[in-house]
Amino acid sequence: MIRLSGIRKSFGRSEVLKGIELTVGKGEVVAILGPSGSGKTTLLRCINYLERPSDGTIHIGDFVLDCRHAGKKEIHALRQRSAMVFQQYNLFAHKTALENVMEGLIVVKKLNKTEARKRGIQLLEKVGLGAKLDAYPSQLSGGQQQRVGIARALAMEPEVILLDEPTSALDPELVGEVLAVIRQIAREGITMIIVTHEMGFAQEVANHVVFMDGGVIVEEGSPAELFGRPKEERTKQFLKRLIPESSYSI
Repeated sequence: MIRLSGIRKSFGRSEVLKGIELTVGKGEVVAILGPSGSGKTTLLRCINYLERPSDGTIHIGDFVLDCRHAGKKEIHALRQRSAMVFQQYNLFAHKTALENVMEGLIVVKKLNKTEARKRGIQLLEKVGLGAKLDAYPSQLSGGQQQRVGIARALAMEPEVILLDEPTSALDPELVGEVLAVIRQIAREGITMIIVTHEMGFAQEVANHVVFMDGGVIVEEGSPAELFGRPKEERTKQFLKRLIPESSYSI
């Protein structure tokens, strides 16, 4: 289980996250929705400590991190339990697809090269890239690069995978292949928190949907509840703009 308690983040005098409280059960897929500037990506980056929260605690399983007093050891332990998939892939340009996946297995997991290679091949085959082991990022489409990023995250065997708008940088015709891989992972019961603008995907894959605005969680619930029977006026306005055919009335 993952629990965020009182997560705050400020940039200068601007408070971007205002005491976020969120619980994610083991095996759940949580989709975070919201307008630009609502704090979605900042929250995701705080969970992985790519941004240092100003306050709060992060619980992942039996591990607890006090954000005010976290040192290098605690941050490293947190990152052992969470893995990030980025909008812009963040692959090593000078390494092949296989080498990108092997890197963490060797450096973090301390596998020898033979074991890391075997595991890396398995993961790339899992995401449909068994024929692209020796391709460099520049030789891969955006969708293929993102699938390498997902394989790299899976290699760490984290307790939660964090995906930040995993399809936002893709051409429309490449979105489907990435979403198909995420659906497959979801079916395997891997815990995921996904910031996404893909409403249909969120409805289909997520167990729980969170709507954020202004640095707070405005509303959360099951996909049926949030998309079909939103309670908050701000949620209704947001969904009406993106899903004009919504059946609820404002």
